[in-house]
Amino acid sequence: MMELDSRQTLILAVLVLFLGRYLNKRINFLQKYNIPEPVTGGIIASVIFSAIYFTFEQSVEFSLKQRDVLLIVFFTCVGLSARFSTLLQGGKALVILLVIAVSYLFIQNLTGVGVIYFTDLPRQVGVLGSSVSLSGGHGTAIAWAPHFAQGYAIENAMEIGIACATFGLVLGGICGGPIASFLIKRYQLSSNSDEHLAVGNKDEQEKITVNTIYKVILILCIAIGIGIHLHQFITSLGIKLPTFVPCLFAGIILTNTIPLLWKDLPWPSGTPTLALISDFSLGLFLAMSLMSLQLWTLVDLALPILLLLTMQVIVITLFTVFIVFRALGKNYDAAVISSGYAGLALGATPTAIANMTAVSKKYGASPQAFIVVPLIGAFFIDIANAVIIQMSLAWLS
Repeated sequence: MMELDSRQTLILAVLVLFLGRYLNKRINFLQKYNIPEPVTGGIIASVIFSAIYFTFEQSVEFSLKQRDVLLIVFFTCVGLSARFSTLLQGGKALVILLVIAVSYLFIQNLTGVGVIYFTDLPRQVGVLGSSVSLSGGHGTAIAWAPHFAQGYAIENAMEIGIACATFGLVLGGICGGPIASFLIKRYQLSSNSDEHLAVGNKDEQEKITVNTIYKVILILCIAIGIGIHLHQFITSLGIKLPTFVPCLFAGIILTNTIPLLWKDLPWPSGTPTLALISDFSLGLFLAMSLMSLQLWTLVDLALPILLLLTMQVIVITLFTVFIVFRALGKNYDAAVISSGYAGLALGATPTAIANMTAVSKKYGASPQAFIVVPLIGAFFIDIANAVIIQMSLAWLS
């Protein structure tokens, strides 16, 4: 086993990003379908490391502690960009998407169980490989794996959950952009917003200086500190949430209170500096997540997982195009949200944000999308998913 420390992991993640950017600029398919650069480079890196393992029986282990920090920084940036005025404008979309997303958790589990029914695996694997690992992501898969192992004798529950979560992350990053591009071109949609992008800011004329970076970092650290204490308080109440969720809300609270109390205080919401830090954090997080995939752990389960994931991609694509997009009004914001929702339902909230960022960079800003999707993915889905997982397992039993 070859172990890379934090510095080496960071160097490799940056190289993976550069590789993704290089390929995206030169391969028309990647440009046409808005495949995020970290996804492009990360997939290729994971394939290379898997080839090394199969050839030399040598695995590569990464130090991923800084990846969790980058995730917290990114979502705090999203929170600092979330004005209640924008949220109120997208209130209807938030409610609609919440109802749709919760309903789809049932559909996702039924799809997974239906596929697993034709294999020799326990039916509960269909739930593990569906809303647990896809809508829930790695955190939910890791948290629920012991329950599946002890309660249903699925000894490799951890490997199955992580496998589906990692491949879901990749597939969510791949299919989101094409869905949005199809909808935008099919219905000739365009952005009607002149606001700065929360991430992926296209305006490079405004100055980013050392002072603006210092100011944003100061506010970020304060928001993260509040979020960490909030997380400790929530945990003491017996409620389990990822650390980034309270940090997201801390950013939202500060953004919607401090500027009202001190109107002359410069605030980073909508600034190129905040967008720069958001892009930086998100890109490295996705690069580290994807390049560290251990594809060789899935050889024996390759066919069942392939069938399950293939069907999930087909179902979410049809559901997004014919249900989500239409229910949200068949406009530009609906198309961007659809790209994010596909990434959310198959991968994770950062994948959803990456999809929407890639689409927004090409077609224009959608402030509503960057508020609605993170709120659904970071808070509401986790709560609803925990209940629906238990309901699905009880039904199977």
